[in-house]
Amino acid sequence: MLIEVKNLVKSYGSVQAVKGINFTVEAGSLFSFLGTNGAGKSTTINVLTTLLQQTSGTATVGGYNVSTNPDEVRNLIGIVFQDSIMDKMLTVEENLQVRGSFYGLTGTKLKQAVAHVIEATKSGDFAKRRYGTLSGGQRRRADIARALIHTPKILFLDEPTTGLDPKTRQDVWELIRNLQKEKGMTVFLTTHYMEEAAESDTIVIIHKGEIRACGTPEQLKERHCTDLLKITTANGERRVYNLAKTTDAFAIIDQQQEEIAHVEIISGTLDDVFLNLTEGFENETVH
Repeated sequence: MLIEVKNLVKSYGSVQAVKGINFTVEAGSLFSFLGTNGAGKSTTINVLTTLLQQTSGTATVGGYNVSTNPDEVRNLIGIVFQDSIMDKMLTVEENLQVRGSFYGLTGTKLKQAVAHVIEATKSGDFAKRRYGTLSGGQRRRADIARALIHTPKILFLDEPTTGLDPKTRQDVWELIRNLQKEKGMTVFLTTHYMEEAAESDTIVIIHKGEIRACGTPEQLKERHCTDLLKITTANGERRVYNLAKTTDAFAIIDQQQEEIAHVEIISGTLDDVFLNLTEGFENETVH
């Protein structure tokens, strides 16, 4: 496993933000870490990226303990923060040169690294423009280029497409998937867009500092939500049924066929899973 978290606890005074959680991340996978604000998501990520010290428990990244070997961990990871930290007055290329120098790159090696990430992220058209003049999508490409400058094994993406329009979000995700496929990179994602998490190999949902669920998207939908059958009768009454399996709808429809005006079957989604595990939700009257 590329990342291993065991009994991880992080407290702020008397408040326990993360409560002894356990999970692993396989090399080369797309891993989604989901939770509401205040769930412990950011605290966990900050521990894994060496920005915070845990209270107890262990976390290793690439075999290195995040507490005792932080420099080795930092060399293995790249981070795209939700809010960019690139210098708005410098060009994209200049920002990348500065970032590369932090990893000891100089001269020809630095020039080659900058050229490589510009090409990989298709940032050539705006590489010599000041970062502050770029569009949202261009900034995201530059942010990803910055995170890749030292060829990390793991790319942390903290809500990378928040605030972007649907087309730009699609373009950014095409870039991320291509990078993962071509380089075998592990991607650790947080997002509020469930359709992005649906592409994951593994999803972990954290709520109030505890892991509520872990599995593939299909496993989570099977375990934590159901399909719904909605029937509207000829007199306008609406009836809603939870289905243990979709084919159960046939018997219900057959029993009521003379009364039915309209039938709709709604498949369970990751949104339903997330709400069921973190907030709960109210359906119409369910039989």
